[in-house]
Amino acid sequence: MPSLNTWISSAHDSDFSIYNLPFGIFSTSDRSPRAGIAIGDEIIDLYRLAGLGLLEDLSVHASIVGQDHLNDFIRLGKKSTTAVRKRVQDWLCRERSPLKRHPELRVKQADARMHLPVRIGDYTDFYSSLEHATNVGKMFRDPENALLPNWKHLPVAYHGRASSIITSGTPVRRPKGQIMPGGADRPVYQPSEKLDFELEMGFIIGRDSELGESVPVKKAADYIFGLVLFNDWSARDIQKWEYVPLGPFLGKNFASSISPWIVTLEALETFKVKGPEPEVPLLPYLKTTGKKNYDIELSVSIHPQGGKEEIICRSNARHLYWNMAQQLAHHTVNGCNVQVGDLMASGTISGPEPDAYGSMLELSWGGSQMIKLSEDQNRTFLEDHDTVILRGRAEKEGIRIGFGEVRTEILPAV
Repeated sequence: MPSLNTWISSAHDSDFSIYNLPFGIFSTSDRSPRAGIAIGDEIIDLYRLAGLGLLEDLSVHASIVGQDHLNDFIRLGKKSTTAVRKRVQDWLCRERSPLKRHPELRVKQADARMHLPVRIGDYTDFYSSLEHATNVGKMFRDPENALLPNWKHLPVAYHGRASSIITSGTPVRRPKGQIMPGGADRPVYQPSEKLDFELEMGFIIGRDSELGESVPVKKAADYIFGLVLFNDWSARDIQKWEYVPLGPFLGKNFASSISPWIVTLEALETFKVKGPEPEVPLLPYLKTTGKKNYDIELSVSIHPQGGKEEIICRSNARHLYWNMAQQLAHHTVNGCNVQVGDLMASGTISGPEPDAYGSMLELSWGGSQMIKLSEDQNRTFLEDHDTVILRGRAEKEGIRIGFGEVRTEILPAV
């Protein structure tokens, strides 16, 4: 990647560096929701940029980037969206630039409110971390046969609820549901006592496919616009009682949280790495070659009310056993179509060491071990008014690409 330097000083030590330039939807007190690009602690207003005719030759008009979602912008195709990003990148590196001559094209992130970046039509959650699946299998099934027979042959997944996906900063209320207490013979209805986070990454579909059409692994990147951080909240006690025989339902669908900025695949190109080697022979449609994983450092912190924020987990997206190309290929192998704005999440990303486990279920080993936050604060699962913060960053040879954060406070049940 060529060396770049920008006149935006706040970008030099930021997740949103000149090499990143993610897309999102923002608003301010005097600007309705519209598309923007993050750089340092500022946002480039694409609606006003297009309104000056500065993107007209790229066929990007104000009517497209002035919407409260990126779907129509993404639907223009990577040729157009990449051209916009490259042009903004060039202007941010030039002193004689429209972005410098027109200060109204830039706003401070501190003055902006972030919104869901896309209208999410469908959401699928995978189960792609070998370490996480093994840990859960050891806790809930036979420790000697932790994985079900299909796990190493296909990317396991379930369809989640798109309507309850929220952006960073939106609080989550503790869910209620049926729970089977230990030793009881009938369930009770009450607030969840085992509320948990799941450290995940999600990818946004950037191109429609046709019903009956399969997306092969070699073309999967053409259908992926970019990545976000993802927290798939889980009520473990509700989930445990309900999940047999059809899988997660109320224990999952009450909320999932995503980061507001979509980091493009192009920005992450230099951070591609090889993933784990398959432990069994794969069917041809799932075989991939080369670098299909991403070296993205991930962390989870808990900030108790009135306390100090503490990091309780450090993991990495490179650990995923099933990569995004395999996930998308499997999702569509039966002819299921995907649409721009669809979201697919990785499932909990756990590493091989205990401090890399991506959920409290694993960190506390089902509630049997205390997670120490401070001298007077311990947890097995989340408590009311805890704030959970997910962060992600890729860094290599002085180049930094960050995702910002997903910050969510837990509110009491009502």
